[in-house]
Amino acid sequence: MNVDSIIGYLRSFGIWAVVISFLLMMFQSIIAPLPAFLITFANATVFGWWQGALLSWTSAMAGALVCFYIARIAGRDIIEKMNKNFSMETIDEYFDRYGRHTILICRLLPFISFDFISYAAGLTAIKPLPFLIATGLGQLPATIVYSYVGSNLTGNTKTIMFGLLSMFALFIAIYVCKQIYQNRQVKTEK
Repeated sequence: MNVDSIIGYLRSFGIWAVVISFLLMMFQSIIAPLPAFLITFANATVFGWWQGALLSWTSAMAGALVCFYIARIAGRDIIEKMNKNFSMETIDEYFDRYGRHTILICRLLPFISFDFISYAAGLTAIKPLPFLIATGLGQLPATIVYSYVGSNLTGNTKTIMFGLLSMFALFIAIYVCKQIYQNRQVKTEK
């Protein structure tokens, strides 16, 4: 799949293109048959950069929430039954304390699977609202940038920009991790 084929596919639905795009983004969040950034680029081309960004962001959030609840409903019991030595309590304690930060950092990193984070978070004790806020904040910068860049670039330039944006997101994540680590060190010294 490439951006042009997704653009053509969305345009073929006429006024229903928004609904199809929303469902396609949700579907890719749950099963991940194609990268979300391709849909985000296509949305920006078909609907305009800020409308495409809004559509991509809201549909990705809906997909993340569906993955979260799938794991919450089905997965936790299965993991606890399969692994008697595996302590969900330890993971719950960690996510009670650092879950929002962990999800935020993971969402800033484009090379970490979107659906994996959503499913993993659903297995923890993190509440849906903090999960959704961290997901939304973490996804928003990349969605805006991908939409803006996607509406203005074509061909191989998109691939180059994706690489550059990935490096930028990695630097941001490293900076955030460093800040969290330094804050922890200051708290433990007190």
